[in-house]
Amino acid sequence: MNPKEWRTYLVTQGSRSAGRDTEAIVEAALDGGVDAVQLREKGVSDAERYELGRRLRELTADAGVPLLVNDRVDIAGAVDADGVHLGQSDLPVAVARERLGEEAVVGRSTSTVGEARAAAEAGADYVGVGAVYGTGTKDVPDAKDGIGTDRIREIAEAVDLPVIGIGGIDADNAGAVAAAGATGVAVVSAITAADDPRAATAALREVVDDAR
Repeated sequence: MNPKEWRTYLVTQGSRSAGRDTEAIVEAALDGGVDAVQLREKGVSDAERYELGRRLRELTADAGVPLLVNDRVDIAGAVDADGVHLGQSDLPVAVARERLGEEAVVGRSTSTVGEARAAAEAGADYVGVGAVYGTGTKDVPDAKDGIGTDRIREIAEAVDLPVIGIGGIDADNAGAVAAAGATGVAVVSAITAADDPRAATAALREVVDDAR
């Protein structure tokens, strides 16, 4: 469950899954060797997200892969997730850890060196950095144009935390993100919308491994 070992990180979103259910996508990604799964699922009710989280908890636990919940510390606790990923406007890292326990993994979204340093000082276990490239995911900072791999390098050099690149990443450009210093990459559509999510996960992992 060490973020330093994460190469591929799936962020779920049913609306970007080509009509397939999220459980099927996660199962395929687990078969493909994904290292971490984040329950995101924007646009659904709390009850739906909770029920899905319970089912994903079973799948990820059986596979020995950590499950995190996007933004919602309460849902993370309710489904016994391994941790939470927090945006800049979410609860402080220390509060999330207090509610989820000292062993919980707490990540923070960042897009600047200053934000990454603040996350490190607050005790985050890793930082998600993006959007690296332009993306249609609305809640990724700087999603329209992307911050580029130079920012990945700057942040990786500035903080002693695992850096997970996110935003517009796929197998064609993931190598550049890893080569710039990212520990791994977080993706939505590169896996959820793929014709073969298992193969897409395996290919992404191989690209990141080769570039590191």
